[in-house]
Amino acid sequence: MDLKQLSYFVRVAELGSFSRASVVLDIAQPALSRQVRLLELELHQHLLVRNGRGVSLTEAGKVLLEHSRGVLHQVERLREELSRVRGSLAGSVALGMPPTVSKVLTVPVSREFRRRMPEATLSITEGLSAPMAQALVAGRLDIALLHNASPSPDISLTPLLEEELLLVQRREDAPERKTAQLAELAQLELIIPSRPNAIRMLVEGQLINLGIVPRIALEIDGVAAILDLVADGAGCAVLTRHAVLTAAHPERYTMRRISEPRLASRLYMAMHAHRPATETQKAMAELLTRLARAALLPDRDV
Repeated sequence: MDLKQLSYFVRVAELGSFSRASVVLDIAQPALSRQVRLLELELHQHLLVRNGRGVSLTEAGKVLLEHSRGVLHQVERLREELSRVRGSLAGSVALGMPPTVSKVLTVPVSREFRRRMPEATLSITEGLSAPMAQALVAGRLDIALLHNASPSPDISLTPLLEEELLLVQRREDAPERKTAQLAELAQLELIIPSRPNAIRMLVEGQLINLGIVPRIALEIDGVAAILDLVADGAGCAVLTRHAVLTAAHPERYTMRRISEPRLASRLYMAMHAHRPATETQKAMAELLTRLARAALLPDRDV
């Protein structure tokens, strides 16, 4: 039984589509179909049922998927064990982080990863939480940091920390009061990311709970651009403290706490629920937890 064929089959089964799997695996769809068909011929079993929406597993396919995940994990562990004979962990980790988190963590995480796992490789992707969750399920990411992640049967979530969301205004426009009630946002022009950005969904949802429709001045998908527009007087924003402090000119802004209710964005570490983590990925998860909490736990002084 060919390990490559098993890995191809697992990816097709998890994604429910030959076309999506061919993109993830970077292999032509006819070649991918041929490899899975050869596996079916070898096992004398139909593993997948093709339909108009993609593919679904037969009973034999479900059994093979469960065992294939274990086999591929054991092969990866074998590679790691052989590497440990040389004195270090090997393998690869694909990590996804939101842009504001990546800006703070990329350098310390990369530095510590190279120091602790010099034989391993690390790739880091920036993205919004919803697309990164999809990439995690598809196998393009091994670990992702997600804002306000929703429970999913395919994703294992570990709470990391909570970041307070603050009202960010141009310094010359902000009142002297250091706090603002959430209802006050209804009177302000907001510069905010487009849906399904996690912070956008949180802010909008909380305002709607109060019976308030937010006044969206501009939809901008980029923290740097949002802050530039705030500095230009186009409106205000709702962001984390670190998003402002890591900007090019944080002195241009004031940050006010939001109350009644307080707004906070929860950061989770996400991994695939059904794909066992390798020792290298577990070491990365531990490293990431420690560094994220050290770098991002909120400072109480605003």
